[in-house]
Amino acid sequence: MAKAKTNYTCTECGGTSSKWAGQCSACGQWNTLVETVIEKAANRFSGQHKGLAGAAPVQNLAEIDAQDVPRIITGIDEFDRVLGGGLVPGGVVLIGGDPGIGKSTLLLQALANLAQLHRVLYVSGEESGAQIALRAKRLALPTRDLQLQAEIQLEKILATISDQKPDIAVIDSIQTLYSDALTSAPGSVAQVRETAAQLTRMAKQTGTSIILVGHVTKEGSLAGPRVLEHIVDTVLYFEGDAHSSFRLVRAFKNRFGAVNEIGVFAMTETGLKGVSNPSALFLSHHEKQVPGACVMVTQEGMRPLLVEIQALVDASPLPNARRLSVGLEHNRLAMLLAVLHRHAGIAAYDQDVFINAVGGVRITEPAADLAVLLAIHSSLRNRPLPRGLVVFGEVGLAGEIRPAPRGQERLREAVKLGFSTAIIPKANAPKQKLEGMTIIAVERIDEALQRLGEIQ
Repeated sequence: MAKAKTNYTCTECGGTSSKWAGQCSACGQWNTLVETVIEKAANRFSGQHKGLAGAAPVQNLAEIDAQDVPRIITGIDEFDRVLGGGLVPGGVVLIGGDPGIGKSTLLLQALANLAQLHRVLYVSGEESGAQIALRAKRLALPTRDLQLQAEIQLEKILATISDQKPDIAVIDSIQTLYSDALTSAPGSVAQVRETAAQLTRMAKQTGTSIILVGHVTKEGSLAGPRVLEHIVDTVLYFEGDAHSSFRLVRAFKNRFGAVNEIGVFAMTETGLKGVSNPSALFLSHHEKQVPGACVMVTQEGMRPLLVEIQALVDASPLPNARRLSVGLEHNRLAMLLAVLHRHAGIAAYDQDVFINAVGGVRITEPAADLAVLLAIHSSLRNRPLPRGLVVFGEVGLAGEIRPAPRGQERLREAVKLGFSTAIIPKANAPKQKLEGMTIIAVERIDEALQRLGEIQ
């Protein structure tokens, strides 16, 4: 029997190479080339492979009637928030996360709610029908109208969707499917890319909302080709520790809503429940103020969240002091320490500095800079910050404090939760006084530390 011809495909960009190399020559990424079977041209370029959106006549953009598409509400408020208001007919959603973090549980809950008003289909490639029925019974979900299919062959799944015409279909998971048009194994780059493209084409043609579940790698990114994220309309990631009771669902891509929107869930015996006041998760409740703790207001999508930033500064026994940050960017911490030394005269080169964002939340926006520096200063001087203080602002290399977007919403959220003093960038100072809030507007980091010393 003749040996199948293979080549090496990059999981990041989809580029191919005739032999393995440590670095992809197309995108420059390391260790992304995986061996795949070369498919026959007749299979890959047959007439069934058309554009994802189908052929359409050329139109003038100004003459196209743009209408808001009605959303399909899942009944889970936090899930609807991340989706941008609900599922869009014909939209394709990709959900990734670590094993056991709650992807299947959340989707089973959503489908049970949707089945009461819509036609739904749950396609399972990893679990049997009995296992899913057992989970639904444990969660006490109504499943009378929920259709289930345990199948991994793409052609049979497409035939079922075409025959049943469901409003919403869940594929759990995309890495288990295979197409007869390809000879490679399920989960390979070619199979994942082809099955996702075929399902997306079906969604656009029939108007069925399809939700794909994807496995993740050890680094936390979706397994398979990176082009998978470009094909779908929305990409959601589960965040949080599987051993913790709290989960975050973050939107990394959304053609129908805000990016970086998050939903906060608590894992209970009856499934995932939305958290109505997520700021309470990210704030520590100290009996008295402690050094090194500073509360900031971060903006996640359209939602302001109060998060406590904790810093521990201690004399280092090593020649090279350690720098460790959890929930914040490590390289930015080194930059902020240099700014603190150069523009405020506070040196920490012989100190170990540890930074943590309470609650396991990951903060990516630079508006956390001021809170990090004030927490470091508080821990270094062993003086707690005043009770009821909240801060936000980006710190530049020249020592200036830059404004953060949506400053008014951040301040209103802080007032709602009982905070009475805010140190913010001068450009974010409100024109009208906020009742119950004392605003301290600053322009530079040394001015912020000086004003902080006046109220401590």
